[in-house]
Amino acid sequence: MKKQKHLTGLTMALAATILSASAQDEPASSTLISNAKIFDGVNETLIEGKDILIEGNMISKIAAGIEAPEGATVLDATGKVVMPGLIDMHWHSAFNSLSVPALLNTDQAYHLLVGAKSNEKALLRGFTTVRDMAGNVFSLCKLTDAGVYDGPRIFPSGPAISQTSGHSDFRPPTAVPIDPGAPLSYAERIGHFVVADGVPDVLLRTREALRMGSTQIKIMSGGGVSSNYDPLDVTQYTIEETEAAVAAAADWNTYVCTHVFTDEAAQRAVKAGVLSIEHGHLLTEPTLRLMKEKGAFLSMQPILDDEDAIPFPEGSENRRKFVQVTEGTDRVYRLAKEIGVKTVFGTDALFDPGLALKQGKFVAKLGRWYSPVEALRQATSTAGELLAMSGPRSPYPKGPLGVVKEGAYADLIVVNGNPLEDLNLVGDAEENFAVIMKDGKVYKNTLEP
Repeated sequence: MKKQKHLTGLTMALAATILSASAQDEPASSTLISNAKIFDGVNETLIEGKDILIEGNMISKIAAGIEAPEGATVLDATGKVVMPGLIDMHWHSAFNSLSVPALLNTDQAYHLLVGAKSNEKALLRGFTTVRDMAGNVFSLCKLTDAGVYDGPRIFPSGPAISQTSGHSDFRPPTAVPIDPGAPLSYAERIGHFVVADGVPDVLLRTREALRMGSTQIKIMSGGGVSSNYDPLDVTQYTIEETEAAVAAAADWNTYVCTHVFTDEAAQRAVKAGVLSIEHGHLLTEPTLRLMKEKGAFLSMQPILDDEDAIPFPEGSENRRKFVQVTEGTDRVYRLAKEIGVKTVFGTDALFDPGLALKQGKFVAKLGRWYSPVEALRQATSTAGELLAMSGPRSPYPKGPLGVVKEGAYADLIVVNGNPLEDLNLVGDAEENFAVIMKDGKVYKNTLEP
């Protein structure tokens, strides 16, 4: 009898969970944003004299003089600007607020619980979508979509795939020579990172990541800053290995992005069909022109060796590599803009909860190289264009992201001021964002009733 009662209780709990998740699909109450000036994510000229009607989680109508449906919430945006929710295209939900020792000495549950809290804060900074660029955050994606946790939409890459000695080979120095029969490291077993050598192994690990639910694939094509065994100048993955990952992703109607800084490594990746170059701070004009020709995106971070630098220990090799990378930031942004490479915004905040809090400030830093509208496109419409490359692997197939238009997801920010005139407004969400809405739900509202 006790066993039967236990099973009955378990069944009821599971049913409640399913009902709770299903409730997220029910249409939310309608919301009307009236008297808005609208930055649609694309055009520099604000749309004036129109209201925005949100029904459920979608923008259903943008027009003048919309009558509020019965029972609708009305938000008066007089004197304010409505813009798309911000998108961080290089985010690490599981890692951004953990120190390296904490990451290496705690389990996956710890990583994701800290990550859930970090993502909640990101949402309240106006980031309604993130592309997660390494780590098993699939459960966090599902629980966020189900409303268990508040946070941005997540496009998960799953385990970052690296060759032996590559950027995400975090095994200890004593791990070589590799014993093929030895168990995987903990980070590999839980799906944060995985090492794959040779075409068959790259195919296997790519397909596993897609099976797990990756919306795009992340590989490592060159040396890195935070890793210990790969200098920046090294080129990783052969053309055949890279083509294998690209082919496997293409079979699933999605794309590959890669961690890379240098010309040789980036050119090899782009020629193999990689569509998103992550970082790229040491690239030169020929490589950027190749990217333009092939339609590859530059997913770069506005990092400098300033007060917001990633805090690597002074005198360490990681610190030396970080300085070398940041010395190329100015040049690459200016060249990419001149050549017309499609560029998206990301932070790559890592191993420091204080750095993650500056997410909006990093968008504002783009003003060093771009006009406000050019900077904001990187974190809205152009980012949405790259997210759409996930095709049917996208968890959000009903409409576009990063724009304010009819038929788009209702991810919106009401700004106290005009960010097309003052980009620094996005750097202080607490002060300057009056309303933050994701998926038609209001998470912050300081407007007068």
